[in-house]
Amino acid sequence: MKLVQWVTIIVSVGILTGINYLLEENINPYVIRVVVNCGIGMILAMSLNLVNGCAGQFSLGHAGFMGVGAYTSAAITTVLALSPFFKTDMGVGCAIVIGGLAAALAGYLVGLPSLRLKGDYLAIVTLGFGEIIRIIFLNIEEVGGARGLPGIPPKANFFWVYLWVVITFVALLRLLRSSYGRAILSVRENEIAAESMGINVARYKVVAFVISSFFAGIAGGLFAHFQSFIDPNSFVFNKSVEAVIMVVIGGMGSLSGAILGGIIVTVLPELLRIFEQYRMVIFPLILIVLMLVRPMGLLGHKEIWELFRKKASS
Repeated sequence: MKLVQWVTIIVSVGILTGINYLLEENINPYVIRVVVNCGIGMILAMSLNLVNGCAGQFSLGHAGFMGVGAYTSAAITTVLALSPFFKTDMGVGCAIVIGGLAAALAGYLVGLPSLRLKGDYLAIVTLGFGEIIRIIFLNIEEVGGARGLPGIPPKANFFWVYLWVVITFVALLRLLRSSYGRAILSVRENEIAAESMGINVARYKVVAFVISSFFAGIAGGLFAHFQSFIDPNSFVFNKSVEAVIMVVIGGMGSLSGAILGGIIVTVLPELLRIFEQYRMVIFPLILIVLMLVRPMGLLGHKEIWELFRKKASS
């Protein structure tokens, strides 16, 4: 890597470390919890955006991949107890990556036969997969079954979560700017035209699905090691719908839009708690208004810096 890239990495890690220290020393734990959940939502939204927004598919089973990552990483750090190393920060980090790889494998196994389907049919298949995964974990007593899995090392703090936010954003942005990314985007625009130009449509759908599943698994691992407890109800269908809402609000195909959507969907219900029983009425009404005013999402297919660049040029 170039010197500038190394300096950028070191500065970013330093900034995240400083913010993490300030938050833990001076900020209410409730606020920290909301901020960290925002980061997990950002990772989940960006990962789903690769499939729904960039590849033009429609997945409704992302909570299943998140669950695979969460249970795999949590099993390594609690149930299996392979080594004391997996109780340390670096060990938990390795377990989270392994959870992401397990989710990627699950994405490959699901995507290989099902991504030849389109639209509603694909949505139904992915929805079914998400429910299958939840039911499997519900019946495995070794990871707690219906009772859930307690005692997970609480190692995922602001630093680790937002480090993964940066990694996810940079990795997906570089992917979309590569030849692979342009092929994935061409599948979204017109599958027939892409295939006529020699692009293996099925292959690039699977590639997008696997990468998306990996980062969903990472989000699940971070969620498990932040909450210190998971159960199958943490990964129900509503969680997949929540991820879809994040992507749609931010803008299908926009990574910065997915980040914005993750913040809105996580923070808005917390801000509306002052309205008590009316909270879950006001929240969907706000979402409906947003969709009526901005049907393409807040940023559409554009990234936020492209909009600023356009305003500056005009």
